Amino acid sequence: MIAAGVGLALLAAALHGTWNAILKVSGDPLRTFRRATLMSGAIATIALLPEVLILGWPSISLAALGLCVLSSVLETTYLVLLSIAYRRGELSAVYPIARGSAPLLAVAVGLALLGERLSTAQLVGVALLLVGILAVAVSQAGGRATLPALLTGVAIAAYTSVDRLGVRMTEPWFYGWLLFALMAIELPLALAVAKQLTSSTSRDDVPSWRKSALIGGFMWAGYFLVLWALSLAPLAVVAPVRETAIVAVAAWGVWRMRERKSAALKLSGAAATLVGVALLAA
Repeated sequence: MIAAGVGLALLAAALHGTWNAILKVSGDPLRTFRRATLMSGAIATIALLPEVLILGWPSISLAALGLCVLSSVLETTYLVLLSIAYRRGELSAVYPIARGSAPLLAVAVGLALLGERLSTAQLVGVALLLVGILAVAVSQAGGRATLPALLTGVAIAAYTSVDRLGVRMTEPWFYGWLLFALMAIELPLALAVAKQLTSSTSRDDVPSWRKSALIGGFMWAGYFLVLWALSLAPLAVVAPVRETAIVAVAAWGVWRMRERKSAALKLSGAAATLVGVALLAA
């Protein structure tokens, strides 16, 4: 079962890294996300129909509904922040910072609010995460993407914590469908506000429906693969395996997207971030 969970987590990592790479070259990340959330909502609805026909509509408590709404707002915020970061910085810099800062923030919350204690290996993991994120941040020319990338990590840590509670209060497939449906409604509203924070785009920047559909499909599939993996393997196994995309995406940005400036520093930082995540989950 654990081996199957690892396989699913690896596939989820591949999908997550792929849609981030496609997003970076899509032209306008915000407009791409607006279409992608519509497509992911449609895909989630189609995937929901067999379960509803066989099992019927599941019940959902007000608490679970509230958590789902909160998670959808946090995930919409995450999409907006990630879009801003990609408009300002390189894929090989933004992705490691965003994905690496989330577990680091989770540790900070655990230490400060929950009174948790870390083992020696986990302390080394924290140090590696700090060094890795700092290395990737320094590799950027002006560092304009560092703040939105870090805030993206905050959003990831927040919605992940909410989802861990929400999916246990109702059927995961129903929770996931409701989440994607809400995001498809919220992002167009958020886009009007986000435009005030980013430069305007020309008509040439309008993304294709094909790219948007691909991103939306990968977003939905990756989310459910992670939920499936967590049902088969412990979080301590799934979490670091999922983050293997950190190094893969950084390498893709350097190799295929020709983000060659400070390449060694970015790749070293991404590798240190991945090892830090693995040690934290140990």
